[in-house]
Amino acid sequence: MGVEKAVILARGLGTRMQRPSKNLRLRPDVMRFAERGWKAFIPIRGKPLLDYTINSLRSVGVKEICLVIGPEHLEMRRYYEELDESLDDISIQFAIQEKPLGTADAVYAARGFVGDDSFMVMNGDNLYQVDAIKILKEQVDEICYGIGFEMNHLIAKGNFSAERIRSFAVMEVDEELNLVRIVEKPPNPERYRTRYGILVNMNLWRFTPHIFQACERIEPHPIRGEYEITSAIQLLVDERIVPVKVIPVEAGVLDLTYKSDIPSIEEKLEKFIASSKSET
Repeated sequence: MGVEKAVILARGLGTRMQRPSKNLRLRPDVMRFAERGWKAFIPIRGKPLLDYTINSLRSVGVKEICLVIGPEHLEMRRYYEELDESLDDISIQFAIQEKPLGTADAVYAARGFVGDDSFMVMNGDNLYQVDAIKILKEQVDEICYGIGFEMNHLIAKGNFSAERIRSFAVMEVDEELNLVRIVEKPPNPERYRTRYGILVNMNLWRFTPHIFQACERIEPHPIRGEYEITSAIQLLVDERIVPVKVIPVEAGVLDLTYKSDIPSIEEKLEKFIASSKSET
């Protein structure tokens, strides 16, 4: 049956989204939330980006969703409370991350929702192909899993340039696909090539509740000052608290980081959704 709970991280400040973008004209309804940095709530083809992720989770049988939001996201919360009332196959709940202290802090905010269950975690400002979510959901072992997106397919099926992809992290694995470490912005990604290609971390995970004790123990990033989920995962690996396996997939992701990503996502969305359905 797999997991039935998913946590979506929708709290980020969106500082890069708020930067001025020259020669880019966006609709007023889009600009309104882009300028606030509410990336997950930006309308894409008429509805918030998060709606597409919620529909993907519904399609694979997830029963409960927790949106991690900030205390200022009252309009977003009202919208999804109303959506929750209209849906009978899934429930939408909320966890409040009081301050934007990083992805580990955001995951930790959802511990009351999770309880003792395994659960999926994903970014609110990314759209993942349904097949990748489905593979993750259907794992039955009570260990942790991360999706490793093969780099060439990520570029071909998403909205990334080859240069931009170098700003992401890659997954170093052993021969049995156990995670060794997550390497941020490696200068030479080829060093980490596996027989499945270079595996990129796009923050699509399935965790056991062990992740919360790891979130409690990590230190903030020395430069950014944030508590990062990659640090918590690394602690799970280094101290062998629970196995962490990587699942390679040949799938795409649409990433919403900058205002300039909005037109590219709208352009690619229809084909992206159609290819997801055809591959599941």
